[in-house]
Amino acid sequence: MQLNSDPPKARTRGQLGQSGYRPCTVKEELRRNVLERLRNKTPLFPGMTGYDETVVPEIINGILSRHDILFLGLRGQAKTRMIRMLPNLLDEWIPVLADSELPDDPIQPRLSMGKRIVAEQGDEALIRWMHRSERFHEKLATPDVTIADLIGEIDLVRHAQGRFLSDESTMHFGLIPRTNRGIFAMNELPDLAPKIQVGLFNVLEERDVQIRGYPIRLDLDISMVFSANPEDYTNRGRIVTPLKDRIGSVIRTHYPLNIRDAIQITQDHAWVARDGGVTVNIPPYMFEILEEFVRLARNSPHINQASGVSVRCSITNAENLVSSAERRALLCGESQVTTRMDDLAFVKASSRGKIELMLAEGDTAEDKLISSVLGEAVKGIFNKVADPADFEDLIDQFKSGLTLEVGDDVSTATMVENFGLVKGMKSAVHKLCREMELATTDGNVASVGEFLLEALYVNNRLSKASTRGKQFFRK
Repeated sequence: MQLNSDPPKARTRGQLGQSGYRPCTVKEELRRNVLERLRNKTPLFPGMTGYDETVVPEIINGILSRHDILFLGLRGQAKTRMIRMLPNLLDEWIPVLADSELPDDPIQPRLSMGKRIVAEQGDEALIRWMHRSERFHEKLATPDVTIADLIGEIDLVRHAQGRFLSDESTMHFGLIPRTNRGIFAMNELPDLAPKIQVGLFNVLEERDVQIRGYPIRLDLDISMVFSANPEDYTNRGRIVTPLKDRIGSVIRTHYPLNIRDAIQITQDHAWVARDGGVTVNIPPYMFEILEEFVRLARNSPHINQASGVSVRCSITNAENLVSSAERRALLCGESQVTTRMDDLAFVKASSRGKIELMLAEGDTAEDKLISSVLGEAVKGIFNKVADPADFEDLIDQFKSGLTLEVGDDVSTATMVENFGLVKGMKSAVHKLCREMELATTDGNVASVGEFLLEALYVNNRLSKASTRGKQFFRK
């Protein structure tokens, strides 16, 4: 996390008191900073697309209410990303006692070790300035996580030194106490064993814990955030009811609500600006096809909707689309290339594993479903632009025995030349380019021309055969 300023100059508790510093809890600090951003109309989650009117207001309300928060949503809905942006809402620097094992406020310490330091050293107690990047800890919930990992364990060496078991100084602290004065995040909460979830009850409310039957008071100043997938409630585990009751706000995330937001998310996160010496152009309709494919998959009865279809599917598909065009350009000796229908065949590899079939029959069932849904996506996007019935003159030529070869290894120039062999093909393609506000460059002509042929195929106006990686359109 980037440092925006140098830490303040106070180095002792006395200097800190003279500087005008006033203690406040983490949740009060988050609330204060969110209120300030709202007054200044500063975005709380810059770069987060599609949540401004749904998820973000609920997060704001949760923070203003000083709640612990649970993000509930299917995979690929930016739950972890939002959690990792929460530390940006903290003050950049806060003071903590330098000699305390756990971060503690120098003016009003909450833990016994901090109180002991202040009682012994008074205003001479040393402080250090903690950056907000140090105040966030994240843990992935797995079945092997223990109370010792999260809360701590009795340190027998310290006990042998004469310390009482009820004294927090006998503990070897876990991740949660070490996040004191910060934000602790637990990802995939249902995967946490129920008995460990029970151990979080008092951390959320009373702030005291029991280690091996010994009550230990830990007056922690902490904001806790969780993420969970609704599917996990039945497949892998569940969030125990008393724990859910102690979480202040449960915020549901969602997939993009419109294709504009979906495309923006893909463009923001997909690696499409390559460094291989080839310029790859992606016409807007190609992004629309990729997002329509994901939209249809999320509504398909053949796909397990409880698992969802992640936004990562669109991102990786866009990357494979570009890679296919990049490879073709290098093989054909082109310095500039435009993605086209041939490249869509290679999104199967990046879609596998991101969709779960309801009933998988054989090893090829997934690929067949992906091809089918891609065809429907092409059909849906093309039919928004043009009516297949307007191209009967082209279709008639294929009735006379015309066969047109395409393929991912066919150069742009060859593709455009082949289109010239079909009467009226170029004029139809140029018209489509104008309607889609695309320049009639050779790359766009090759791409849109194949888009037209593929649309006629998925609308049952042409047939298509594949042989050794080559594809032939015929009637």
